[in-house]
This record gives sequence, structure tokens and C-alpha cells, in this order.
Amino acid sequence: MSPHEILHPKGWTPAKGYANGISARGRMIFTGGLVGWNAEGAFETDDFAGQVAQVLRNVVAVLAEGGARPEHLVRLTWYVTDKRDYLASLAEIGRAYREIIGRHYPAMALVQVVALVEDRAKVEIEATAVVPEE
Repeated sequence: MSPHEILHPKGWTPAKGYANGISARGRMIFTGGLVGWNAEGAFETDDFAGQVAQVLRNVVAVLAEGGARPEHLVRLTWYVTDKRDYLASLAEIGRAYREIIGRHYPAMALVQVVALVEDRAKVEIEATAVVPEE
């Protein structure tokens, strides 16, 4: 059973790969904007889907530091430099997401931005998780 309640208004078309809303109780964990570099702060790829996979691994690592797991995610905000790269990589992103996060789909938003602070970064993700109360 999920520690969160998915909020889906009656009559709405089902959301695919995200939730329209999530209700949760517990200890909150927020990440900063994480990019697709490794633990040493170095980019290993300029491939969009490859960077997404690394960002998701980074999100999971930060959550673990706070005692949270991927299923505790309630919100992801994605910032991308080119939505066409995102759309062209959906199949690969989906595979990486399911491998790293699983089949848990929190509330999400995706925004195209002019640039990110790190010049090689193609995607930056902020995450919010809620660890259920004991």
C-alpha cells in the first residue's frame, strides 16, 4: 500500500507517467536542483536520457541520506533546456525512470528554460519526498 494518496478527479483522463496531485503526511525532504553529473561533480555524458538517468540516481542518493526511498517522492519539478530533446528521449527516459524510481509516479511538472547554471546540464530536477510517520 502506498504511503500517499493519489488525487485524481472523477471524469479526468488518466495521467500517464505522473499524478495530478498527491496527498501525504510525514517528514518532508526537499532536494535542491540536481543535475546529471556524478558524485565528483563531473558529467559523464551529454546525452539527454543519460543525464536524466544520472539525475534520478542523484535524487535517490539524496533521499537515502534522509532515510527516504523513491516511493516517498510526492513531487518532481523538471527543468529542461530543450523540450524536443525530452520528447525525443521519452522511451529511454521511461526505461531509466522505471529502473531507478520504479513504478511510482508523483506529481510532476516540466518547464523548458533558456539555460541552466551548469553549461553542460540539459536537465535539472528538484524533488520533494514525504516519509510516512511511524
